[in-house]
Amino acid sequence: MLTLYHAPRSRSTRIVALIEDLGAQDKVTIDPVSVPRQDGSGSRDARNPHPEGKVPLLVHGDAVIWESTAIALYLTELFPDAGLGRPIGAPDRGVLLSWLAWYGDVLEPVIVMEFAEIRHPVVQSTFRGMAEVTDRLSHALKDRPYLLGDDYSVADAICSSAFQFAAGFTPDVPHIQDWVARCGDRPALKNAIAFDTRLIETAGAH
Repeated sequence: MLTLYHAPRSRSTRIVALIEDLGAQDKVTIDPVSVPRQDGSGSRDARNPHPEGKVPLLVHGDAVIWESTAIALYLTELFPDAGLGRPIGAPDRGVLLSWLAWYGDVLEPVIVMEFAEIRHPVVQSTFRGMAEVTDRLSHALKDRPYLLGDDYSVADAICSSAFQFAAGFTPDVPHIQDWVARCGDRPALKNAIAFDTRLIETAGAH
């Protein structure tokens, strides 16, 4: 059995949605935990085995997998029939892996720096900026509905999640905005958000 340690309205929400998109709800136990929040609320949960008390964290037997992109890739390869990943040897596997790496190596750092209003030449040259993010996404999506073509993949799930939960940073480009809306309209993501709401309401009632 697999266990996902999850905190509502956090980076693990996209993994809860992915689990449903993979049809793996009966294979993964979701264990809600608390985490420290930027507003000072929350706290580290002793039940969470993540070494830094963060989420998401996936435990599969003796294997412990952390970081969203690693967990997303692990799950898509564990449940390949959903078609959200690409098998070794597939022509577009390299592109999918590149988008997943780009999310963690470029997109999230850029958005965090924009939010924090950090400006420094070394940071800019290392991670790039919103102009480069916009150009990259605009080029990829200008003639296709999803990053790999006609079909939604785990690359869309992870990369679009940055703008699902930080909508103010969505580039002002119609086909990028349409892609974000298209990914956000998936029932699995809506159900994950509703699940989070129930968790928060239940916690507030205690």
